[in-house]
Amino acid sequence: MSNDLVHHYLKEALCYYKHKELAEALEVNVGTVRRWELRETEPRPYLVESLKQLLLPWGEQKSGGDFKFIDLFAGIGGLRMAFESIGGECVFTSEWDTYAQRTYQANYPGNAHPLNGDITQIHEKNIPDHDVLLAGFPCQPFSIAGVSKKNSLGRAHGFSDETQGTLFFDVARIIKEKRPRAFLLENVKNLQSHDKGRTFDVIRRVLTEELGYQLHFRVIDGQHFVPQHRERIVMVGFREPVPFAWDALQLPAKGTQRIKDILHKMDGTEPMLEWDASRFFNHEEGRVNDKYILSDKLWSFLQGYAAKHRAKGNGFGYGLVGPDSVSRTLSARYYKDGSEILVDRGYDLNPRRLTPRECARLMGFPDSFRIPVSDTRAYKQFGNSVVMLAFQEVARIMQPYIVEHELNVVQPDLLVQMSAAESEAVAA
Repeated sequence: MSNDLVHHYLKEALCYYKHKELAEALEVNVGTVRRWELRETEPRPYLVESLKQLLLPWGEQKSGGDFKFIDLFAGIGGLRMAFESIGGECVFTSEWDTYAQRTYQANYPGNAHPLNGDITQIHEKNIPDHDVLLAGFPCQPFSIAGVSKKNSLGRAHGFSDETQGTLFFDVARIIKEKRPRAFLLENVKNLQSHDKGRTFDVIRRVLTEELGYQLHFRVIDGQHFVPQHRERIVMVGFREPVPFAWDALQLPAKGTQRIKDILHKMDGTEPMLEWDASRFFNHEEGRVNDKYILSDKLWSFLQGYAAKHRAKGNGFGYGLVGPDSVSRTLSARYYKDGSEILVDRGYDLNPRRLTPRECARLMGFPDSFRIPVSDTRAYKQFGNSVVMLAFQEVARIMQPYIVEHELNVVQPDLLVQMSAAESEAVAA
């Protein structure tokens, strides 16, 4: 019996039991269960039967879903969480970073498929059939020569030439082979303006002209859902003409959420999370651990740096937030000095960084989300992730056009009119 099978049942059991409860039932210590979970050590194969017995009160874990999706450039699974919330089943995952893989595996137990690495090394024919493709693809620079020059050289100037060598090419080749019902791609807002708009034009033409999908795109600010200004371009595509419209989005007013809503509570109401223990917050003393407070040296440096740039008339410097603030964008470099989001601790006290748990909340992840990596890795991972709640809302308005029995096809000429109106609205 394989160790993968043992881990499958172990992950299922951890959905229902705390580590301590599971350790007592299996007659081992809590540390052993945690090491099994992280695959630092391997549990004995005979434990499968014991784990099955522990799962009996809940029955077999629900398998399948209303639709199937794949998760490319998965990171820590923010898009996956959003689409599981509307009934989707993830059937393929690809993420090359081993530390992100560790976080992903800790949060998505019971996977019926292995976690794949570098997508560039996986043939599109080996990817399972799916209804929806999700990808937060990194945008590498496109090198685009003029079409007339390519024609004069006898070279292709479409899908096979303009996107080759970029990670978007890997998304496109999978869409071309598997023809999913829909896709969702996301990237930084500036993708639209990169290389004077030529990069986005190539992406648009590949998705629509080369692959034949109906494309809808919009910039969405995470500030509608969390106290963070974070704009991302969201590209939604459908294989068939459907009456999808961004007007269906239900976006709470910006500023509804404030920094105080994601900070650790100092009044005794901070939840005690078993998986965090006292790593970020000292529950006995009701305060954030001292390691997140800036040292005198670093605080002095940041103040001097900001003053120097103010004297030059620009806005470079740190971002200090109070309880009623909305923060700047959390970046992957936050681990360096935390300068873009520093929590004000009051007069004559050095500010502090957000803890990784607070970063998780700032990105819309629930407190059940586990952080098994170091603080440095966690800051990078949350800075590279998506505001999960924003994409949960996008998933919600896509759902009627993904689930087969609800599919409502419209006439192509009507959809062209809708797309034109949508493009004008986005431009405005």
